[in-house]
Amino acid sequence: MARSSSFLIFFAVVLIVLGAIHYYLWARLVRDTQLPGPWRLVASLAIALAGLSVPVVLVFFRSPSAHAVSRALVWAAFIWLGAMFLLLVAVAATDALRLGLWGVRRFTGAASPDDERRRFLARWIAGGVALTTSGLAAWGVRAAIGPVAVRRVEVTLPRLKRGHDGLSIAQLTDLHIGPTIDGRHLAAIVETTNALAPDIIAITGDLVDGSVAELRDAVAPLADLRAPCGVFFVTGNHEYFSGAQQWVDEVTRLGIKVLRNERVEVTRNGEILDLAGVDDLSAARFGGGHGEDLGKALRDRDPGRAVVLLAHQPRTVLRAAQFGVDLQLSGHTHGGQIWPFGALVALQQVFLAGLHRRQDTQVYVSRGTGYWGPPMRIGAPAEIAQIVLRAAARSDGA
Repeated sequence: MARSSSFLIFFAVVLIVLGAIHYYLWARLVRDTQLPGPWRLVASLAIALAGLSVPVVLVFFRSPSAHAVSRALVWAAFIWLGAMFLLLVAVAATDALRLGLWGVRRFTGAASPDDERRRFLARWIAGGVALTTSGLAAWGVRAAIGPVAVRRVEVTLPRLKRGHDGLSIAQLTDLHIGPTIDGRHLAAIVETTNALAPDIIAITGDLVDGSVAELRDAVAPLADLRAPCGVFFVTGNHEYFSGAQQWVDEVTRLGIKVLRNERVEVTRNGEILDLAGVDDLSAARFGGGHGEDLGKALRDRDPGRAVVLLAHQPRTVLRAAQFGVDLQLSGHTHGGQIWPFGALVALQQVFLAGLHRRQDTQVYVSRGTGYWGPPMRIGAPAEIAQIVLRAAARSDGA
């Protein structure tokens, strides 16, 4: 009952926000441009239907049969969601410019434009905004659904043993298998990942957006991942929206080791590296014995050995640094996914993307291998991260 009430509240908030955004877009792009009668009606209906498509799809996807019923509708709704964000940013930017010009006129005493000129400018601005955002949206969709590039990053760890120098970790994260990302896309990612011949494959959360019953076949290609030192997984926040324990069981069935606040020893060339993983930072509020516990994951370990931590959210590094973690691998941010959304993400997370340092702990934040929501990426391309560990040069020159 509590979960149902929470969903209804969330859905109501979504409707209010979407309604406000679409009214604002209608006001600027249709009302203010004073389009002729037929065009005004067509544009108004288009914005209304586009706005309704998003909540319809949200409700529609509560059904396990949703994927097969209307894939075209789902794609259209999610593409519009991204286009809506781009339109919102563009229209808000033009309003800010207008406000600035109004202030200049007030300060200088310049005359305001008459109604005819105001209508002319409104139409040209609306047309420019529509064309620009359409082009950006098309580019973003192409970038999101195309082949995923490999990003190679070398990381030097002072405590890394010489036997682990050159060890490679292929990091997959934020795949978000679900409404618009299916098994075929995942199979291509698996093939690219295996071609890197990594020693370790790490999946750092947000694997799915849906239940095991809905997505079992779509995630099946994960069973083909191959790495001599193992394939590992930690939960992300989206697993807890989709039945985390069921997904832990399913991923385990596929032959992947799930690290739930635990540590394993990776032996290579006779030497040991510690690999640890924790539940997502948000997991505790979902109950069921889940919750991030760095103390449990890192207890009783040899402090002379390097440790790599898998943790979905970059914010975990704030505590990981206190435990002496050498390297943390995270995702969650998508690198912002659609510019300029990254500016908002950066306010909530410590780091947005790339390799950073917190005290003596380094953290690599992947931009993600899939995408969430709109099938778009603008200014934040998807990636398969190839992390290559390097031992620090010894003072004796060895």
